[in-house]
Amino acid sequence: MTSSERPEPSPHEPVLRQEILEFLYPGGPRTGGIRVDATVGLGGHAGGILESSAPDGRLVGLDRDPTALALSRTALAVHGDRVMLVHAPFSQLDAALDQVSVGQVDGILADLGVSSPQLDRAERGFSFQRSGPLDMRMDPTSGATAAEVLARTDERELAGWLRDYGEERMAGRIARRIIESRDRGELDSTAALAAVVHRALPGGARHKNPATRTFQALRIVVNDELAELETFLAKAPARLAVGGRLCVIAFHSLEDRLVKRRFRVLAEAPSLGWSGGAPHASATAPRPGDPRFQILTKRPVIATEAEQDRNPRSRSAKLRVLERIS
Repeated sequence: MTSSERPEPSPHEPVLRQEILEFLYPGGPRTGGIRVDATVGLGGHAGGILESSAPDGRLVGLDRDPTALALSRTALAVHGDRVMLVHAPFSQLDAALDQVSVGQVDGILADLGVSSPQLDRAERGFSFQRSGPLDMRMDPTSGATAAEVLARTDERELAGWLRDYGEERMAGRIARRIIESRDRGELDSTAALAAVVHRALPGGARHKNPATRTFQALRIVVNDELAELETFLAKAPARLAVGGRLCVIAFHSLEDRLVKRRFRVLAEAPSLGWSGGAPHASATAPRPGDPRFQILTKRPVIATEAEQDRNPRSRSAKLRVLERIS
């Protein structure tokens, strides 16, 4: 699940798999417990979690993409009723856990961004390397498509998205060209959008692919990704049992900053007080029973050189881990 639009190598290799398992199972595999893969995708991480907790550890898997959920259901079928899958975005973690009658859990994983089937299937509209409709919805059963979002925006708003969510230095120039192309009726595919961006950028301003940042920004807007992440980060820590760990893999700086800041606030929560879901600054001391957390990753964990060589999508991955300690 990466913000770059590079197709994933085959067979699928979940990013930072070994590191995730070492954080979720300190000291090595052990049976039992309940853990959550909040972005279950193809089931790569989930399979490792279930293997490490055999024979009776359980897993709740969430995904907003019904296609990914179907693939993970097939991949994880060997684990039988130890697996509970829910069609939901990770922002609805509370409702998803309530749906399967699970309270607190021993670990939660969120692997952010786009999954391989989404990138590889042209009809999903995520990749500029394959021409398809301007869709970009992680859940194709709901919400507005990228084409619909672009149809109702204006140049100023679009430039703001490209600047804020794509960190695109040429945001104004690209936005103007996109709106002009839209108004001429030329913006009818991902290939057409990528071509507009290509033409808008001078050669010296081009990065790994001229359309990368524009597609990232639109995808974030279409799926409301940063708001979804903020909601998830507000809910997930309270669902951890004592000793439980929250692992988040981010692939671009916007996500990583949100995770870093939220973890820092949670680690400082005893001096701020706890309001049941989020620390607040109005309290001068924690109440009895307030949860406490510690950050286990002073710096984000990145993939080894061997993994980066083997799996290029891991190059931008950053893992941060938080533990509930009381």
